[in-house]
Amino acid sequence: MGEKGEVSAVGASRAAESRKIINVVYLITALDITWIFLQLSVTPYLAKKLGFDTLWLGYLQTTVGVIQLLGGPVFGRFADLFGARTALSLACSSTVVFFLLLAVANHPAMLFIHKIPTVFMHVLPASQMVVTDLTEPEKRADALSKLGLCFGVGMIVGSMLGGHLNTRYGETFTACFGAVGNVFSLLLVLKFIPRTTKDPRTNTESENKSKSIFNLGEITRLMKFPGVTPTFLVKIVAGLPSGIFQVMFSVIAMEFFKLQPEQNGYMMAYLGIVQMVIQGGVLGPLTVRYSESSLLIMSIGLTSLVGLAQAYTQSVFWFCVIVIPMMFSLSVFNVITDSMLTKSVPSSDTGTMLGLSASVKNLLRTVGPTAGGYLYMNYGQSSIGLIQFLVNMVVFVYLLLRPLKRTEARKE
Repeated sequence: MGEKGEVSAVGASRAAESRKIINVVYLITALDITWIFLQLSVTPYLAKKLGFDTLWLGYLQTTVGVIQLLGGPVFGRFADLFGARTALSLACSSTVVFFLLLAVANHPAMLFIHKIPTVFMHVLPASQMVVTDLTEPEKRADALSKLGLCFGVGMIVGSMLGGHLNTRYGETFTACFGAVGNVFSLLLVLKFIPRTTKDPRTNTESENKSKSIFNLGEITRLMKFPGVTPTFLVKIVAGLPSGIFQVMFSVIAMEFFKLQPEQNGYMMAYLGIVQMVIQGGVLGPLTVRYSESSLLIMSIGLTSLVGLAQAYTQSVFWFCVIVIPMMFSLSVFNVITDSMLTKSVPSSDTGTMLGLSASVKNLLRTVGPTAGGYLYMNYGQSSIGLIQFLVNMVVFVYLLLRPLKRTEARKE
């Protein structure tokens, strides 16, 4: 009985420590999203002052997509090899440099140069890795959805704060404020995040692998696990149209809805509130009650209908109505696909897998701005919604006929 009591006490202590680390990671994520959305209140308006049109704004966003597309898998591999603290420290430090370069941007070329540090700006995938490492597989989707709650908080605070600061004090002050905020995030990482969050029992296999961060074989090896490739294909094909709309939203808000910086901040804050409610109070119970496959199919079908509604939206009011099902479907889609992917690989490779998953989103950001800019300038914003409707309806019907196989968590 004494030994059992000691084991129980040790288990409770580890659980409490894991919960503390996860809560700090939630805070770091919320702060990171706050600074990113603060930046979104600066870049489009600064770019316009420097002579960018819609097409060049698309090129600027495509640049970020390409850089993070290349950096995502490598960063994930780096996180698996060197641990959570080092990975998050690198991501936060890169964001500080990103904001400092934005603060001194006074030429169109500088707007492209300041995007270079985004190759390492992967706080969210690193946070997802920590949460994945410290939670049981059956609780993973719920825990990952709480990161979405942090995303909503950051979206609200960052958008409103960015809009206010940009309107009152200008782009330079706002960018410097973001740099200082990221220094605070870095201090939290150094103080509270352990060197590694991997299960000690998995370290032996990881240490026997090639230590090269740029070992493409170790990265692409994960695609051979059962269920990974089909899930990736669904994530890319179904996510591309909605990804186009997301990356074009700042342009649509400025050009189509004629929103000023502060108004745009309020709009983004509204989006954040909706996402916060969905991921904080709705998504968790759904993941307990329904299978991941069913939730994935439902989210794709709903995204298709949202695209049709977006195509015929002409006012800010009706867009605010459509935002609710739009954020719900996107939240379910992203959380469920990430959960399915991390369950398909050994726990020692979750960072690399989440880096690959982030690269899918960055692939959409790479193709999306150029495609979205072309569609918007030649066919109007309704064309983006109609393409989303058609593509997601095809994927929805396909998954109804041939659903993805249920993914069981892999053990070492």
